[in-house]
Amino acid sequence: MTPFKNKTQVQIRFKDIDMMGHVNNANYITYFELARLTYFEALSEVGVKIDWVNEGVILAKIEMEYKQPILLTDKVFVYTWASRMGSNSFDMSCTIVRVIDGVEVEAAKGLAVIVCFNYKTNQTIAVPEIWKAKMLG
Repeated sequence: MTPFKNKTQVQIRFKDIDMMGHVNNANYITYFELARLTYFEALSEVGVKIDWVNEGVILAKIEMEYKQPILLTDKVFVYTWASRMGSNSFDMSCTIVRVIDGVEVEAAKGLAVIVCFNYKTNQTIAVPEIWKAKMLG
């Protein structure tokens, strides 16, 4: 199966840049967070409705592997997809790319463990079957 994959463009802001002229490493995680949000928005367009007030997700773990620097003038995209599906959690992977001479070059890759959660009962819940079906393709 081919997982549902989303592509998000990231606007690099001047505040993202460190003294070396690169995007600070902490911002890569922020870009991944933005991409996760647009991933869930895109899922809603294919029938996955999330009630963020009662039941949604929480972030349990995040990892980022840095491959090369991102610069202020770079055009940057984040690809996001579900790479593992469990009973109460799933992994979301990302690839952050910068466009160099029209070619996408990997700048970083990340992994987030996402847990489905009921905010009212403060407990984990099963990943809804419709989520699994749409996320895994």
